[in-house]
Amino acid sequence: MSAAPKPFVHRNLPRLLLQAREAVMGHTRPSLRHHGLSDQQWRVLRVLGEHGVVETGRVAREAFILGPSLTGVLTRMERDGLIQRQRDPEDARCTVVQATEKGLRLVEKLSLTIEAHYVWMEKSLGKEKLAQLYDLLDTLIELEQP
Repeated sequence: MSAAPKPFVHRNLPRLLLQAREAVMGHTRPSLRHHGLSDQQWRVLRVLGEHGVVETGRVAREAFILGPSLTGVLTRMERDGLIQRQRDPEDARCTVVQATEKGLRLVEKLSLTIEAHYVWMEKSLGKEKLAQLYDLLDTLIELEQP
C-alpha cells in the first residue's frame, strides 16, 4: 500500500485568484453580454480605450489573449464595427488596431457600470484595503516575473 500524499501547507493561490476574478466578473458579465461582448472582446476594447492605436502584439499581452485566439477575436470585432486594423505606418510588418467610434461609445457606456462597481468595492472594503489589494497584486506579479 502506498503512503498517503503529503497535504499541502498553503491554500491554493491560483484557484483563489481565479475565484476572485470570477466573483468580480460576475458583476461585469451581464453588462458585457447585454452589449453582445465576450470577456476577451471587452479586454481588447479596454486596452484600446486606454491606449488608442495599439500594435496587435501589445493588445495580446495587455488583454492576456494568445495570438491565434486574438486573430479570431479581432476578426469578429472588425466584422461588428468595433475596431479597425491597418498596417503600422512606421513598420509595415506590424498591424495596429484602434477602436471605432462605435467601439469607443461602448467603452464609455460600459465604463460607467464598471466604475460604479469599483466604487462599491471601495466602499465595501475601504479605500485603504482596496489600495493594499492592488499593491499586493502588483507585488506578486512583479515577484513572479522571470
